[in-house]
Amino acid sequence: MQRAISSARDVIARCQLLAKCTTEPGFTTRPFLAEPMHEVHALLTSWMKDAGMTVSIDAAGNLRGCHAASRPTALRLFIGSHLDTVPRGGAYDGVLGVVLGVALIELLNGQHLNFNIEVIGFSEEEGFRFGVPFIGSRALIGELDEELLGKRDAAGVRVADAIREFGLDPTRIGEARAGTDAIGYFEFHIEQGPVLEDLRLQLAVVEAIAGQSRFSVSFRGQANHAGTTPMRLRRDALAGAAEWICVVEKEARSTSGLVATVGRVDTEPGAGNVIPGLVRGTLDIRHVENGERKAAVQRVRQAAEVIAASRGLSVSWEQYLDQPAVLMDASLTQVLERAIARSGYPVHRMTSGAGHDAMIVARRMPAAMLFLRSPAGISHHTAETVLEDDVAAALTAGLGFLKEIEARGA
Repeated sequence: MQRAISSARDVIARCQLLAKCTTEPGFTTRPFLAEPMHEVHALLTSWMKDAGMTVSIDAAGNLRGCHAASRPTALRLFIGSHLDTVPRGGAYDGVLGVVLGVALIELLNGQHLNFNIEVIGFSEEEGFRFGVPFIGSRALIGELDEELLGKRDAAGVRVADAIREFGLDPTRIGEARAGTDAIGYFEFHIEQGPVLEDLRLQLAVVEAIAGQSRFSVSFRGQANHAGTTPMRLRRDALAGAAEWICVVEKEARSTSGLVATVGRVDTEPGAGNVIPGLVRGTLDIRHVENGERKAAVQRVRQAAEVIAASRGLSVSWEQYLDQPAVLMDASLTQVLERAIARSGYPVHRMTSGAGHDAMIVARRMPAAMLFLRSPAGISHHTAETVLEDDVAAALTAGLGFLKEIEARGA
């Protein structure tokens, strides 16, 4: 255990160092293949090579370090997470999973197992630059298509252009796809919520990742003078949107396991003395049961129509994500549970409300996921942190996981 704790300190220090690789000094902001990603790659590459790994970067910008097996024809276990961040995010979301993967290789101390281990740092998971998440893991499973490569960011730069500007060749995206030799995929990640802290637990096995529906929702009314337009003659788009947002919250509170968020609202014309004529908002609805999620979407959509009609407004919807709930692989999850139990930690299962690369990779290969406690439940924020003992526990369980896979004859 002392060895794992010593490595845990190194893991935290490395994450804090990587957090300084940012487009916004004083904060951690790192979008898909932005300039600071070169520095992230350089640091991780040096640690991977020092651990005896061979390192490459695929055409989607994923950093890939391989620890060779003890025999030439062996299967491959992927360990990974993402290297991008949300604007002004934390030091551990995503990056911790990659750094922990490298630390596991270091803890093997030159020992080669009967399977290859590939630690992969995905170039993008958050989706904030191009509006579509999981660019890196989509490439790994062969689902980064021409339509996605053509998506543009706020500056009009296409995904394919960003790849070229980073010094990579988007025409070689197909080479990023995992081969047929995969044992599976394993991801460490902070919980990003308060559940484990509330239960006073360090670790949890993720049994499922909730499905997500995301929309752009627009309420259109009539902009007019705030002083001369009587209340009864107004077509206030913001008042209609506000009424609907309360319905969204009520729906989520009354449906077990459902979470729903209107996270952004843009108002036009946006002047204090003008009745809002147009409101554009976002809607994010999540549930581990796909039927419950879709039913909730239908209810809040009907509510929007009723509210708009009663106020003389129109409402329009555009869906930009429909991600089904994903179960983690039962067999690989059982292996992880055995490793946790044999390492002396309680085994606790939970559902992830956040999306993760594991839900994408699970389309192609078995996937398992281990959560670490998030102190105060804080994530996507500069106050995001981890506890050294929890990182040590994750490393101990992770080493046990590798040994369990070797024992079953990978």
